[in-house]
Amino acid sequence: MNSAKKGHSSRAAPRKHRLAWLIAGQLALMGGTFTKAHAREFFNPALLELDSVQGASDIDLTMFEEQGTQPPGTYHVDIYVNNDMVDTRDVEFQLKKTADGPERLEPCLSVKQLSEMGVKTDHFPALGSAEEQCANLSAIPQASADFRFSSQQLLLSFPQASVSKQPRGYVSKTQWDEGITALLMNYSISGSNTYAGTANTSDSNNQYANLRPGINIGPWRLRNYSTWNRDSEGQQQWKSVYTYAQRAIAPLDASLTLGDSNSPSEIFDGVPFRGAQIASDDEMLPDSMRGYAPVVRGIARTNAEVIIRQDGYTIYQSYVSPGAFEINDMYPTGGNGDLDVTIKEADGSEQHLIVPYASLPVLQREGRLKYSLTYGQYRAYDDSVDKVMFGQGTAMYGLPSGFTLYTGGQFAEKYQSAALGVGKNIGEMGALSVDLTQAWSTPKNTEEQSGQSWRIRYSKNIVRTGTNFAIAGYRYSTKGFYSLNEILDTWRDSSAPLNDQRRRNRTEFTMNQELGEVAGSLAVSWMSEDYWNSNRTMRSIGASYNNSWNGISYGLNYSYNINSQDTGSGKTYERDQILGFNITVPFSRFEHNTNATYGISSSKKGNTSQNLGINGTLLDDDNLSWSAQETYGNKGVGYGGNLSTDYRGAYGEVNAGYAWDNSSKRLNYGLQGGIIAHENGITFGQPLGETVALVKAPGAAGVNISNQTGVKTDWRGYAIVPYSSPYRKNMVQLNTETLPENVDLTLTTQAVVPTRGAVVRANFEANVGYRILMSLLRANGSVVPFGAVVNDPQQKTAQGFLVGDAGQVYLTGMADSGTLQVKWGADDEQSCTVSYRLDQQNSQDTAVKIMTGKCL
Repeated sequence: MNSAKKGHSSRAAPRKHRLAWLIAGQLALMGGTFTKAHAREFFNPALLELDSVQGASDIDLTMFEEQGTQPPGTYHVDIYVNNDMVDTRDVEFQLKKTADGPERLEPCLSVKQLSEMGVKTDHFPALGSAEEQCANLSAIPQASADFRFSSQQLLLSFPQASVSKQPRGYVSKTQWDEGITALLMNYSISGSNTYAGTANTSDSNNQYANLRPGINIGPWRLRNYSTWNRDSEGQQQWKSVYTYAQRAIAPLDASLTLGDSNSPSEIFDGVPFRGAQIASDDEMLPDSMRGYAPVVRGIARTNAEVIIRQDGYTIYQSYVSPGAFEINDMYPTGGNGDLDVTIKEADGSEQHLIVPYASLPVLQREGRLKYSLTYGQYRAYDDSVDKVMFGQGTAMYGLPSGFTLYTGGQFAEKYQSAALGVGKNIGEMGALSVDLTQAWSTPKNTEEQSGQSWRIRYSKNIVRTGTNFAIAGYRYSTKGFYSLNEILDTWRDSSAPLNDQRRRNRTEFTMNQELGEVAGSLAVSWMSEDYWNSNRTMRSIGASYNNSWNGISYGLNYSYNINSQDTGSGKTYERDQILGFNITVPFSRFEHNTNATYGISSSKKGNTSQNLGINGTLLDDDNLSWSAQETYGNKGVGYGGNLSTDYRGAYGEVNAGYAWDNSSKRLNYGLQGGIIAHENGITFGQPLGETVALVKAPGAAGVNISNQTGVKTDWRGYAIVPYSSPYRKNMVQLNTETLPENVDLTLTTQAVVPTRGAVVRANFEANVGYRILMSLLRANGSVVPFGAVVNDPQQKTAQGFLVGDAGQVYLTGMADSGTLQVKWGADDEQSCTVSYRLDQQNSQDTAVKIMTGKCL
């Protein structure tokens, strides 16, 4: 290119040439990021001399050639071993000579760290001693390290024989984070005011609250779950569902619980106790070895209240609209008894259904021992029951050929039992377990009894046919068989006659079946029980079919319930069948996230109801949901309707609803949320799950958390991510599109691996300050060369800015004044310092400040 062109100003260069400079600069920056390349990288500056941009002749890119573009130092990277992500941590990178001469960046990883990543370090003594802080990776033949700076990834490759094989989903225990010391409070408050619409009914109101306070100190978790109820007569009741202290014992793959809990239910029925328990924790295992929890489905005929009880305790209470409903967000209580669901209709009638807490066949992988030891006081819901001490022990062991042997025993003053069983993985046929329990017991005011209980359990997951989940179980108990709970419940301070209804037969079955891309899906559940010394029969059957077409979804639901339980209201349906149909049509072509719905349900008793409604979400984060519905029912129900709204905000969740029909009008409301007090203050958030993450990004206020509806940082830069999976890698990501104009982040994603119940901190370093587009000039008036690197020694996050076209550099997180260090070559003479100060004019509230800086 001729000298005349070299004299042109860069500001006069065409836009396409300026873009070419930026692209070339990024190629120069990224061209040497692969540290495994042994050849010295060379960038020809002549390629960048477009239209004789001023200063192009001084371009010097040798600093990028010598060390793979990046200086040595500590970088926060995701570490992959043979393409599997194993850790996220700070790693020191050092310049080391390669076999053919040039230096390159090499990670400094200790022998211990390599061992934790699964490398068989004991097979390669040349790596160094166990205490070696920088292992010699070349000691492993064909091992390599690839540092991808642009994505902050360190890719480690080892021969397969040198790495221990880990099951899918495995996370090293060394990565488990016990979290921070914190005080927690989870709260849920709901209530309703009902106004009578007929002469034979009266106004009523009730309030319900549950509080779940807790304390985390090191590995210990102290938790309490308390509920409060108040009815129209002003009667109120506090009830403590449980209080316990718990911690993980990692070497044993177990948890230690002190206080209130429930014994495991794989072999015996779960027993609530107050005492001590050590038991294997399946959550510590990889994903492929995890369990099951029930989903509550039903059909409401009117605007109804749903109350769910387990072991006598009310664990869930909410309000639903007419039609089919599904509840899958219950907070785990640690209990494992069947769920007793009451659907209180607007006209005062009730439906009762039982959702079985079914359990999988007892199976363990070969060589794995799962165990539990429990000792404590029987903790009955009824305070009149004697506080009897008991003990329980169970063990399950995986044998070769897919067999599992399991056994257990229960011991109390008036009760002893022993169980023995075997499970078998029968391949394509599924899994099966069979066990026998022999019990010797003495009910109160009755002579000693003995009996047996046989149980068969089966499950099958058929991926090819879309049978996602199936459980079938059958249990038969002889007349003399009692469970531990049944015997201890007879020993009480009460003159009331004992209930001698004991389970004789129980059958349970649940299944979800995919019928193909066009045919939809089918879900079926069945639970049936009959009893000794009684003609009582309890049966709950449910079936649902769901499908969609061109965005229109529809479903058919069936519910059949036989329940002889009488609540004393005189309106309890002891036998009923309900059939329902529902359809949802999206209005996405006309309005964002808005749907129209229609449903109809009819019972065997002749009660028919229809509903027509519209619902949707609002706001940028879709965190405000709303619905309006009109209903009609026969047999005196007539017209009615309901309005509801729910807002999930950064500091909690609030909902409200109004429903009406011929017999009443009801206003219901609710407030849920979580609070965490920690060393940096108090943070409010949405309802907390068992395990949570606390985002710490001081200065980054109002930033959304990705994939978390309504969750954003508060005015201080803190936020609660309400749900995290224990012993699993959880990615916490900040949405950069919602960053304030004066904030940049060094990293936008953090990986955390919490232990059960932990509050783990996800630290984000917010670069708070001005954004400046600065034109840099050397002392002689020429522009600073392309490729120069600018650092601010006073700010840790203001490092490594690259000078581009015409000496321009884009700086972020800058103070209103300071001194910059500029370097564009390998020699000390090829550097300078620039002092700057934002004056009143260029410090005004604009996104990017534009100014010129001159080298001293």
